[in-house]
Amino acid sequence: MKGNQQVKKKKNRFLRFFSILGPGLTTGAADDDPSGIATYSQTGAQFGYNQLWTALYMLPFMIAVQEACARIGMVAGKGLSAVIKEHYSKTVLYAVVGLVLVANTINIGADIGAMAAAAQLLIPASFVALTLFFTLLTLLLEIFTSYHSYARILKWLAVTLLAYPITLFIVHQPWLTVLKATVIPHFELNFNFLFIITGVLGTTISPYMFFWEASQEVEEQKEKERLSRHKPRPGWMQIKKMRIDNTIGMIFSEFTTWSIIVVAATVLHNSGVTDIKSASDAARAIEPLVHTFPNAGFLAKLIFSIGIIGLGLLAIPVLSGSVGYAACEAFNWKAGLNLKLKKARSFYAVICIATLIGLLINYIGIDPVKALVYAAVLNGIAAVPLLFLIARISSNPKIMGEYNSKFISKLLLWSSFAAMGAAAIALCYTLY
Repeated sequence: MKGNQQVKKKKNRFLRFFSILGPGLTTGAADDDPSGIATYSQTGAQFGYNQLWTALYMLPFMIAVQEACARIGMVAGKGLSAVIKEHYSKTVLYAVVGLVLVANTINIGADIGAMAAAAQLLIPASFVALTLFFTLLTLLLEIFTSYHSYARILKWLAVTLLAYPITLFIVHQPWLTVLKATVIPHFELNFNFLFIITGVLGTTISPYMFFWEASQEVEEQKEKERLSRHKPRPGWMQIKKMRIDNTIGMIFSEFTTWSIIVVAATVLHNSGVTDIKSASDAARAIEPLVHTFPNAGFLAKLIFSIGIIGLGLLAIPVLSGSVGYAACEAFNWKAGLNLKLKKARSFYAVICIATLIGLLINYIGIDPVKALVYAAVLNGIAAVPLLFLIARISSNPKIMGEYNSKFISKLLLWSSFAAMGAAAIALCYTLY
């Protein structure tokens, strides 16, 4: 009897802890979208362990940036676009919305193409048919699934990321080399190195994550208000829970990033594969996971495909949803995944338009795997001005009150802005 009570208490503690996890975990998982997997795999294949340090050193910046975005959403009760609209000029607002619209739409297209290319490893269907299928599926899920159910689906889709950490510990690793590469930064002042590292930065600290997590914290507050029938005021306890959720999500994301780079470096780079040209090339990185099974090559493709498709289903709604929030907040249109289609037509129209334009990008002849890396690089450049605004807003006591950023948060936010700005400038410099 006593043993059953202890088991029940442990189960309740776990459920309470899991209930804390929400926008932070979802955002962290969505960060390792198909674009992220392709970019991290490419850097591991092309440069071995030389860019492994980015996973460690980006973690505190990633946590700080996403924490600031979530805090802005909680305290202001509005998404980033609405806050920018209230405190900055229309020129700044439209520039921000335009940046998010362009970057996210291209990323959506790249992710749809990657899902189709991954599915082709398993089934003999045409690329066009598969892109149309995945586009329709994501739109139906996003438009006709309730926010509460949808958030739960997004949490569980994050499990598909575990294939790489498992492979990491199956493959024999040169752990001393891996440890050194993780801790000691390595730089090369050439276009290829800076192109990929800008992509790594851009797919890790991405514009869509800023808008998504801020708006999802607003959604969470609205859901609590609906259930409790009064407007909950954010307090330090709510801020603490948000920080736990955010930190766990970002650690999960960056550990996965680190695992993908290590696996790609060990399995691909060390075997002479230094350029990933197709989904099949990328899938080879996790063949060691199933090498003792018959048809190991097919099983690796199966696991890779499930991961890419699962994360695509996770990421595309995040990408298109963040565009919807950004645009609707800018023009005072109703927005929210908790709203039915008839109550937020403009919101869902923006989502559909962005997704469909992304779909069309796949038909202009760009290789799906290369498109993922290009999308990551574009995100790395687009994030720079947005980081400047986030640092300013989160530190402004007139907007944030007592919840404004303190010294450590300010230091990390401005350092993120400086680092990503320097990478973008250096990349542009190498073009001349």
